[in-house]
Amino acid sequence: MELWELDFEWLRIQHQIRDRFKKDDLPDLNAVLFLIGMQELGRWKDNFTKEEKQDLMHIAICRLMAYDGYFEFEGRDADGWPHYRKVRALPANGVKEQEIQLKKHAVRYFMELEAEWAAH
Repeated sequence: MELWELDFEWLRIQHQIRDRFKKDDLPDLNAVLFLIGMQELGRWKDNFTKEEKQDLMHIAICRLMAYDGYFEFEGRDADGWPHYRKVRALPANGVKEQEIQLKKHAVRYFMELEAEWAAH
């Protein structure tokens, strides 16, 4: 995916999320990661603790980086929280490169969800 395509698809995803949740502003990467974490958890609640929010973002990063084989889904704990194990070390890229990689995988994640929803 070329950078202009990524920018276009990322903006499309941001608009969809903003419209779905009736917000005024477009969500940033952290908000999208939080949303992916909640989707992966499979439970929604109004108030997550600060620690739970960090855990949700960690789940999202693991889920997205699993596309490149850095993490592998292990299963869920007794409370239903997903757990991943690191398969190999993450690359030591700069912040911008990491952001691009996460956005690319977030776009892929939402495109797969859209395809799944359309099939039902």
